[in-house]
Amino acid sequence: MSATSGAPMIEVRDLTKNYGSFTALQGLTFQVPKGQVVGFLGPNGAGKSTTMKILTGYAGQTSGSAAVAGIDVQADPVAARQNIGYLTESNPLYEEMMVKEYLDFIAEIRKIPTDRKSVRIKEVVERCGLGNMIGKDIGHLSKGYRQRVGLAQAILHDPDLLILDEPTSGLDPNQIVEIRNLIREIGEEKTVIMSTHILSEVQNTASRVLIINEGKLVADDSPENLTHEEGGTLYVVVAPKNGTPLEHNMVERMLTGLPEVSQVNAHEITDEGALGFKVRYSGEDPRRSVFESVVKENMVLLEMRRHHVSLEDTFRKLTSND
Repeated sequence: MSATSGAPMIEVRDLTKNYGSFTALQGLTFQVPKGQVVGFLGPNGAGKSTTMKILTGYAGQTSGSAAVAGIDVQADPVAARQNIGYLTESNPLYEEMMVKEYLDFIAEIRKIPTDRKSVRIKEVVERCGLGNMIGKDIGHLSKGYRQRVGLAQAILHDPDLLILDEPTSGLDPNQIVEIRNLIREIGEEKTVIMSTHILSEVQNTASRVLIINEGKLVADDSPENLTHEEGGTLYVVVAPKNGTPLEHNMVERMLTGLPEVSQVNAHEITDEGALGFKVRYSGEDPRRSVFESVVKENMVLLEMRRHHVSLEDTFRKLTSND
């Protein structure tokens, strides 16, 4: 069965998976169009790995459907897998093989034509920066280079979809940057869905984020939108202009009276003679109003900074059971 033209690269509908009395997925539904890099997030046990196993045909669902390039994964898993490159978290490799031997072996399994095989191996070796490692045993490579070999085997048959499970797990900071850049390059040509616990990787790599919790989808948006909340927080520090001590209640009343401000609390600071405030606002950014009011009251504005919500903040808010 061939890929269906115009179909989403991934289409998951009402996907449910039970392991005995435990429900890993509860009616999960989402689509991923062609050419998108998606971060797939969730706490341990949320159902990420189960979803990936179903998409790659390694596990069946209890109910619902999953399709890759328009091909139902359960009805025709072999045809669906032809469109998929998969890098598991454990990245199993034959350590006694040389890199070239291993890629030859994968090419045979993937049934890459003989007249195309050497060209394709050369292309992925160059793309994954393995040129100097081609004649070395995999068992002698660093963790970073092993990840590169794992990515090379995943894209060797030129799939349209790349599924990555914790691709930077166990890497040092330099290796993480290298693999991140490589994934970003691959994402310019392929659809990529990447599961990771490193949220900064998603912000630096993905154009879309899916967050699941307890087997259900709880967020589907861009990293930018997920780190923008309605309103926000300002940290404001003011000081007297003429040396006369400031009255805390007076400054608090002034800030509370601004139409954009919803709440004002004291904020501890170390500047002698100055006062600090945590200013919550629920609508428009009040920084201009704060500045004008401070000047009007003949005070000095020493500091005003806006707190930006991180993807980690959003993740914890959506997945915490507290």
